[in-house]
Amino acid sequence: MRKKWKWTLFSVLALVVVALLLVGWKVYGTYHELGEMSKSKDESRFGQFEDKPEEKPPEWTGTERVNILLMGGDERGLRKGEIARSDSMMVASFDPVTKKAHLFSILRDTYVDIPGYKNNRINTAITLGGPNLAMKTVGNLLGLDIQYYVYVDFQGFIKLVDAIGGVDFYVEKDMHYTDAADGHVYDIDLKKGQQHLDGEHALQYVRFRHDAMSDFTRTERQRAFLKAVADKLKNGWNLMKLPEILNKVNPYIETNLSANDMLKLASLGYKSHQAGSAQIPPMDLISDEREAGASVLGVKDPEALKEYVQEELQKDETTAPASPSASASASPSASAE
Repeated sequence: MRKKWKWTLFSVLALVVVALLLVGWKVYGTYHELGEMSKSKDESRFGQFEDKPEEKPPEWTGTERVNILLMGGDERGLRKGEIARSDSMMVASFDPVTKKAHLFSILRDTYVDIPGYKNNRINTAITLGGPNLAMKTVGNLLGLDIQYYVYVDFQGFIKLVDAIGGVDFYVEKDMHYTDAADGHVYDIDLKKGQQHLDGEHALQYVRFRHDAMSDFTRTERQRAFLKAVADKLKNGWNLMKLPEILNKVNPYIETNLSANDMLKLASLGYKSHQAGSAQIPPMDLISDEREAGASVLGVKDPEALKEYVQEELQKDETTAPASPSASASASPSASAE
């Protein structure tokens, strides 16, 4: 009997050691892949931009609110050295004290002051001064310190969704759009209903904007889908696969996050819940304007917009009663490119 207990104890200890080695290997692998996301100036698509002191993002100590600018760019047809506009822009905001996360999507045609340049659409800031200028511009609009950015192109988005095994999602309407300009590579053809979206079909969903509300409903869908991706990433299997997932998306992503910052944020993100999401600017603060013959979205009251952001950050939708019209996707009046 004593011998049996010895072998049982030995087996348990062996399993613990194996588990610790596995976790250690995963942490090392994850740390290595996270480090690869931060590109050197020679490797970066933004290498031509200077690091100006006045645009340097504030440091995050880990105890105050942290804000990350998420940008998606369409790099099709660019010549060498050209920078794509950030046609998808979101700010993910995390409070390490309350563990509340909020997501703001920014309408790309919002007409704002770009520091050091004349007023322009907010999605042009990255083409004028790179990610630091984009963070500064968005931070000024929202009244928030933006410490970090993450930039991804179309292929990076596809690779990420495929790497996590796709996402089960409700598509709220039929979506169709064709464009011969890019050889129909990014045509959109989705059917209404619950379905499993792989990377290509997920990209179709978040790009669609060809209906009455155009970019307004597209940003709603992007926030809803990003929440679904975040939930899928919290799945235990995907956490185990994290180094492999990061390896697949690394070539398409750029960020100023260090590996240490990413691990801290990953821990915070895992412990946080999405307390709310909102469009910037909100409808009641938008004014339709024309600049150089083109239609842009003005902000009626910049200070009121900053107050609106602070009010949204105090909310927690998870404690409010569920709306009978709530759904896993965006509003029925959907959007493409």
